[in-house]
Parts: sequence; structure tokens; C-alpha cells
Amino acid sequence: MHTENTAPGGRVRAAAAAWLGGCAAAWLAAPALAYEPASAAPGRINDPAAGWDHLWHEVIVDITIIGVLFALVMAWFLWRYRARKPGEVGTQSKLSPAAVIGWAVIPTFIFMADDFYLAANGWKLWNDYRDVPADRMEVKLESGMYSWDYTYANGVRTQNVLRVPAGKPVMLRMTSRDTLHSHYIPDFRVKEDSMPGRVTYLWFHPTKPGEHLVTCAEYCGVMHSYMAGRVIVKSADEYAAWMKREETQLAAAGAPAAAETGAPVATPAARPKKT
Repeated sequence: MHTENTAPGGRVRAAAAAWLGGCAAAWLAAPALAYEPASAAPGRINDPAAGWDHLWHEVIVDITIIGVLFALVMAWFLWRYRARKPGEVGTQSKLSPAAVIGWAVIPTFIFMADDFYLAANGWKLWNDYRDVPADRMEVKLESGMYSWDYTYANGVRTQNVLRVPAGKPVMLRMTSRDTLHSHYIPDFRVKEDSMPGRVTYLWFHPTKPGEHLVTCAEYCGVMHSYMAGRVIVKSADEYAAWMKREETQLAAAGAPAAAETGAPVATPAARPKKT
């Protein structure tokens, strides 16, 4: 004969067990969704952009799942122990010390385990990003109020426009001639500070032709919002033709060519003199 456990402690333990079991199942399934580094496959470039997108997707999914679970449990408690008639006084006995500790520790463990899992994935992505591809193309970047000045390995210079070939990893070696700036390319999920007296770097992997915004993500002065540029990704043939024209102009000049300007450099307007 089936008997139902109606003791208060039994109901609490059963609910806690169901809660823990469901979360444990989600936890065990989570590694299957983890980002698989591209370096695991020989010959592939470990592009961090896809990994960061996947990690943020996991964060949103985890927050949603945990939030829905807590909302459902709270709704069940509100319905199960509701007042069934006006003035009714509850008769449910107090939780035992063990139950109180369980209801405090189990949710905390779930939150912390999930946080540590996401943090570990983020740390792994950061370490993967530090492994810069060996066959990269390097470009020097000097930032300054309020422009991005790029210098290619052959001496070609551009301002506010970085042209790169599709399919080739690109690394920027960055410094600043005045104050702190931050070179941010949202489409490639990369951002790094450039500062006077220090060389920093970032790298990205453009895979197809297109244009991408570059902006400064560190306040650097009154015209900070005007410090913008573009990354123009060209096909290999178009990039080679463009670079050949630039090299021809550079050779004809007999000296470093004037930087190609993609956008006017913003300068603070002169203040009117007091009369």
C-alpha cells in the first residue's frame, strides 16, 4: 500500500532533493556546451571572438535557468502554504536546524559552482587568446589625441583606417604618444589599452571582407567621442593590389609617405579671445 510522507521535515527534504537533483543534472550537462578551443584541431586558428560569444550565451542561459527555477520554487511555496480562508493561522512547524542549513547551503553551492564554471571558461579563453598565431601579420599602432596611426612592416602608413587581408591573423603592437587610449574593435571582440612608454598588443582574425568600427574605449580628452576609425578587410588580391600601390608611392617619394587619412583628425576648437 502506498503511503504519503506528510511530515513537514519529509516534505522539505523531498523538495530539497528534487531541487538538487535537477540542478545537478544541468551541471553535468553543462560541460557538453563548453566552448571547444579551435587549437584542439591541427591547423586551425584559435579565434577568441567565437569563444567570448559562446561564453556570454552560457551566462545568459544559466541566469535564465536559475532564475526560472527559483521563481518556480517560490511560486510553489506561495501556493502550497497559502491561506485558504480569511484569518487562517498557519500550523506548519518550524524547520529543523538541518533543514535551515540545507536551504541556505544548497542554493549557495549551486550559485558558486555555476560561477566557478563560467569563470574557469573565461580564464581558459583568456589563456587561449594569449597564444598568438605564428603566421600573423604585424602592424604598429601609435595612438594619440585623437587618431589611430598605423605603420605596416614595409613602412606604409595610414591614419584611422587599417586595411588587412581576409583570412590572415593580424596583431597590433601598440603604444601612445600622449595619454591612455583603448583600441576597441567590437566586431572582433577585442580591446586593449595603449599607453605612453609601454608596448601592448591585441590580435584578431578577419575571415571575410567588410568594414568594422574602431573606437576608443578609454576617456582621453574633450574630443574622445570623435576618436574613431575603421578596419577594412579586403580579399587577398585586393589587399595585395592596394599594398602594391602604396609601396610604389612610398618608393617614389623616397621617404615615408604621408599617412593616408581615413577621417579628419579631431582637434579642439580654439577658444575665442576675451575682449
